[in-house]
Amino acid sequence: MDGATNYREIWNAKQVLREIYGDIYRRMVTSLAPGLTLEVGGGSGNFKSFAPATVSTDIVSAPWIDVTCDAQRLPFADATFANVVMVDVLHHIEFPVRALKEFHRVLQPRGRLVMCEPAITPASWIFYKLLHPEPVDMSADPLQEGTISPDKDPFDSNQAIPTLLTGRDRRRLARIVPGLVLARLEKFSFVAYPLSGGFRPWSLIPAFAVKPLLEAEWMARRLLGPLAAFRLLAEYRKVH
Repeated sequence: MDGATNYREIWNAKQVLREIYGDIYRRMVTSLAPGLTLEVGGGSGNFKSFAPATVSTDIVSAPWIDVTCDAQRLPFADATFANVVMVDVLHHIEFPVRALKEFHRVLQPRGRLVMCEPAITPASWIFYKLLHPEPVDMSADPLQEGTISPDKDPFDSNQAIPTLLTGRDRRRLARIVPGLVLARLEKFSFVAYPLSGGFRPWSLIPAFAVKPLLEAEWMARRLLGPLAAFRLLAEYRKVH
């Protein structure tokens, strides 16, 4: 069984997972501009049920994926989409700045790039570094460019990339891709996500408790986000 199919089956079987990601998808949808949306890294194919006017892409083919392609070389014309969205994708891309340039290219004027990714904070670092299978390398340069490797495992990752791009390297990114401006950054999700087990079959919280917990976490994001957030929600806008 391939990874996307396995994730889709877990999604269908696990209500806690649907509640957590459904909350993320709904918050992302509120940031979208009217028009066609490009989903990068469609994975198990769940975002489209929240935003039907979506073209779903992934580097790995699946029956629910509309186009199989690399985010660093999108097969779409300039200014095709009003929005680009992705969830847990940017930190897997070999050269993130190449993908960001492609997103800028395919976005229409005033288009939006909306993404949800891991947030590395003092509290989440402990979990991601010690208990999560994907690496965290805060010394990496997310703006380096090179030759795209056809042999790269698409699931290789560095969970630090989104935090670096929206924090330490924010100004460098603005110089390299000046047409994309970070308009909004939310750091949220504290205990519900790690206790849910993610796409693993187990969960340490009951389904009935997820919605009120997510609401409480969102309300506390300004206070707790910089120290304890596990997620970041970033909205970029194309200004030229």
